[in-house]
Amino acid sequence: MIAFLGWGSLVWDPSALPIHRQWHLDGPFVRAEFLRKSRDGRLTIVLAQDVEPVRSLWGSYAGTSLEDACIALCGREGISQKNRATRIGSWSREQPGPDCILELEPWAMARGVQSVVWTNLSPNFEGNDANAPSVEVVLTYLAGLTGPTRDLAEQYIRRAPRQIDT
Repeated sequence: MIAFLGWGSLVWDPSALPIHRQWHLDGPFVRAEFLRKSRDGRLTIVLAQDVEPVRSLWGSYAGTSLEDACIALCGREGISQKNRATRIGSWSREQPGPDCILELEPWAMARGVQSVVWTNLSPNFEGNDANAPSVEVVLTYLAGLTGPTRDLAEQYIRRAPRQIDT
């Protein structure tokens, strides 16, 4: 089985991503935080090294090819094939797991998962190095948004899964 990991909009809006039925709440712990400004102004959740881990969600892929699963996630995320290697993460058994996804292999083995695919966008919030911006910086950014941009940003934050408690 191949699994997609989710922690943001992928969970509430998988679009045409081919997953079986529903998202499961017992995904591996991931180091994720609201650290990316998307093109439309939303502050989105991405993996990052120096943040507290939270429990991700996962959905099983309705196919059998890891390559096809990566292509499907590229399509859902609007990522070009030339950027796939850096913006889509994948793992298969007997490979070391990435630092931002904790205990990936034992988690996968316990669920019969052979491979895992996830969105691997990098943090880009203003002045963000490896450190998360302060709450004040984030609140100031959000307070400065207006109109549809503000609505989208608020919607993303409110729809974030409860267990993504950052």
